[in-house]
Amino acid sequence: MTAPAGFTPKLIALDIDGTLLTTVPDTGYSVDVVSPAVRAAIDRALAAGCHIVLASGRAPLSMSMILEQLDLPRDPSSGEQALGVASNGAVTFSYPPMKVLTEVTFDAREAVATVMEHVPDAAVAVEEHGVGYRVNRHFPEGELDGEMILTPIDELVAMEVSRVIIRDPESTSEDFVELAAKLGLQGTSYFIGWTAWLDLAPEGVSKASGLAELTSRLGVAQENVLAIGDGRNDIHMLEWAGRGVAMGQSPDEVKAVADHVTETVENDGAAIEINRWY
Repeated sequence: MTAPAGFTPKLIALDIDGTLLTTVPDTGYSVDVVSPAVRAAIDRALAAGCHIVLASGRAPLSMSMILEQLDLPRDPSSGEQALGVASNGAVTFSYPPMKVLTEVTFDAREAVATVMEHVPDAAVAVEEHGVGYRVNRHFPEGELDGEMILTPIDELVAMEVSRVIIRDPESTSEDFVELAAKLGLQGTSYFIGWTAWLDLAPEGVSKASGLAELTSRLGVAQENVLAIGDGRNDIHMLEWAGRGVAMGQSPDEVKAVADHVTETVENDGAAIEINRWY
């Protein structure tokens, strides 16, 4: 969508990694500290009555740490709760306390088996809400929050799940782009990260579908949403929002769908965009 004339956002949807948080050079891991400029911009938007919703590929448990850093919600003693889109849209939640509002699941057995035929040594993870992840092998240190519970792959996907992560440290993101295109992965949505990180999700699920659920709860129209993100998993969200803004370091395919491209995360691009309105 293209923002209408006189647009002022009533809800700002913010990706986390690469949008709110910078990354450590050479590792790709996020520095879990929101910059003072971005925090100040969010504070101004909140003071003006705008809703702030985090929309991430992360699990709810990991996202709660960022909500706390941003002091969201501002008045939990009154019963106010923050809302979030997790797991690339498969889960929506309120916090505190952590409560899953909606969860879309799917049978991932066929898709996982297909991918593993091509990357047999990959690490596979399935979210265990409030705990961490069940994994077939340990992921590189720092990539997953919470506990890692070793579990055979067959057991990981024996029941329907909301999301599957497939990680191959020996491959590149470009390798996974080519692999996903070649396999087709019918019946699923998939999102590819900066590294060789493939998220499998239920068909039709994205950050956009999760945001549609939460904006309906809040009574905010789609055209009044500002979305900011940097990754391939943000494409649907940027297309869906009244104004979709890509971070300056985004891949070209993300920039191509955005209404605007702001500065990089290192240059506080999210703050620059929010300050345009507040």
